[in-house]
Formats: sequence, C-alpha cells, structure tokens
Amino acid sequence: MEILTTQVAIIGAGPAGLLLGQLLYKAGIEHIIIEQRSADYVSSRIRAGILEQVSVDLLKQAGVDQHLKEKGLPHSGIEILTNGQKHRVDLSALTGGKQVTVYGQTEVTKDLMAARETAQLRSFYEAKNVQVKDFYGTPKVHFEYQGQVLQINCDFIAGCDGYHGVCRASVPEDQIKTFEKVYPFGWLGILADVPPVADELIYVQSERGFALCSMRSETRSRYYLQVPLTDRVEDWSDDRFWEELKCRLDPESREHLVTGASIEKSIAPLRSFVTEPMRFGKLFLAGDAAHIVPPTGAKGLNLAASDIAYLSTALIQYYVEGSDQGINEYSEKCLQRVWKAERFSWWMTHLLHRFETETEFEHKIKQAELSYILGSTAGKTTLAENYVGLPYEIKTIPEPCA
Repeated sequence: MEILTTQVAIIGAGPAGLLLGQLLYKAGIEHIIIEQRSADYVSSRIRAGILEQVSVDLLKQAGVDQHLKEKGLPHSGIEILTNGQKHRVDLSALTGGKQVTVYGQTEVTKDLMAARETAQLRSFYEAKNVQVKDFYGTPKVHFEYQGQVLQINCDFIAGCDGYHGVCRASVPEDQIKTFEKVYPFGWLGILADVPPVADELIYVQSERGFALCSMRSETRSRYYLQVPLTDRVEDWSDDRFWEELKCRLDPESREHLVTGASIEKSIAPLRSFVTEPMRFGKLFLAGDAAHIVPPTGAKGLNLAASDIAYLSTALIQYYVEGSDQGINEYSEKCLQRVWKAERFSWWMTHLLHRFETETEFEHKIKQAELSYILGSTAGKTTLAENYVGLPYEIKTIPEPCA
C-alpha cells in the first residue's frame, strides 16, 4: 500500500470539489482530489446553467472567470407565463442592480479542470472502492487506482461526491438526520443547437403542466417539460417534445420558437433533500452530498458554491490564522442559507407545476397567489431577491506565505 499525505482530501471532482481545490490552491493549502468517474465523464455532464452574482464573484476570486466573462450571458430579468400572458420580473430594478448569468455547469467544470491541469495539481480519476475512515480522529482515505491500493493521511476530508457518494453514506446513522420530499413528476429536458425563443428565461405555468425555456448560449437552447415519473425518454421523440412545448407556450413564443434535432435528452426526477448537520468531526459535506433542490429555483450549483465559500474560508482560517471558528460554524452557516434556498425552490415548484392530486380549489388558490405576486412590487421583490441569490460574505483569500 502506498501512503500519501496532504492537508485536505477532497472526494469528488464535480464543481464543488474542483472549486474548493482551486480556492485552497490559491491560498497555498495542500490537497488531493479523488474522483470515482473518469475526467471525460465529469466534464461532459449536462447540468444547470444559472449563476447568482455571488457565485460569479467566487469564480472570479478563484481566478477561473475568463471564459465566463467572454461567454456568459448576463440576465437582468425573467418572464413568467401564466393564463396565456407573459409577465416580466425585472430582477435588477427590484434588487438594486443585481443580476444572474447564464453559463452552463459543464463550462464551469471545464474551466476549473483546465486551471487544475495548468497548475499541475494532483487528482486521481477513476478511483475504485473509495473509503473514508477515522474522520472523528485521524482521517484517512483508502482507494484503488490503476491496480494499486493507496491511502491518504490528511487533516480534513471534504465530501463533495454528490447525492450517491460515499461520504454521507459513511456517517453513522445515529449521527445524521435527513429531510426529504419527492415530487410526483420529473423534468424532460432537451438540448438543441437552436437560438433561444427569447432573450430571457420563460417560466411557464399552464393547464398542461410546467415548462421552462432556457439557454446555454445565443445558439444553444435548453428546454424542459413537466412529465409523469412513469414516462421514459424513449416515449418522447423530438417532434413530440416540440409539439407539446408549443401547446404550453403563448402565441408569440410559439411563433418565435426554432426547433431542431436534440443533442441531449433526459428526464430528471425532482426532490428536496437536506442533511443535518454538514460536519462530522473532520469530515465536511458540501453540495449535492448534503442537499438537493428541485431545479425550479436555479439553486443547486449556487448552493454548492456557497458551501465551498464557507468551507474554503474555514480551512484558510484554520491554516493561516490558526482559528477553529470557521470550522465550528460551517454547518450552521451553510444550513441557514440551504433552508432558505430549499424554501424558495419548493415554493417555485409548488407555484408553477400542476399536481395531479391538487383539487380545483387548491389550483385556484395557486392561480390567485401567482396573480398577486406578479401584480405586486413587494411580491415580485421577494421573488427577485431569492432568485438572484441571498447574500453571503466572500472573504478575500490571503496570499500564501513565501
């Protein structure tokens, strides 16, 4: 067995793990990333594409925002289509100039991987049988790599390995509590090289179900339809998808919709999920390992980024300032923001989707609530403040000691 030593072992090379690694590198903190999937698989996963301003700021601090500045699409508003009419929510006007940026998670991942390769930082992709051990004492990570058994001795373990990862599963059941809500539908998503139907995202509440018109660039669009969980991707030809989307849009949007062959198509189930706490001795959970949100509020990647902001700050305080404060406060600070984002995502999902179990009375109440929100400056401000992202402090990373 080969034994390696580092300060922080990061499990998972998704955006959370890669961003943490980049921030620790900038601060001169040693770390190693261990990932069970291949680098090609990680860099090709299709995920969300809306970044809050604080997430953009964090990527800038990490030094990986060059392509984001060149290719990202700043959006100052969104549109909500209900009862056949579109209503614009002016995010910037309602939040003192804040906005969101359309930039795919796939691109964020590629930018972080490129920065890591340039800095020649150590990563193990396609690691097998990953195990995290002794995180209440002297942490260790065991795994197999290219036929060898390796052990990493470290001070801390960062569990950034997603909902199905090994880190959360390794915590004793009596030390952890989970909260979950599973929704009775999924999102059928299609990616196509066609221009977006509008300059801004359109959230659609219709009698036929929810739809979302989004984009990845000025020439690549991402569309979603609410579908039953019993549906399969094979049930939906491209033609059927486009026809159903047209049925949920208003006449103007239907006229401007450009259709084309899909380059990716998938159905994602929706769930809300939270783990408490997010720290177990010297093991920290971050991102999807600790929480899942339905994509309606565009919070998944952004919550992962805020976790990493808190965790990187805590580790830098520990190594640079000799303080345990950030480590001790990590879980509480994260969960305060997590639950607010969970509430917003649940609310948006409940408001815009059609539930088979809802009565006509409940449906009318939702229609009235949406009508109130869109007709009230206070209501739209509440929506806008949550959509652009609730604030948190990003501390400047000190330069590493010579």
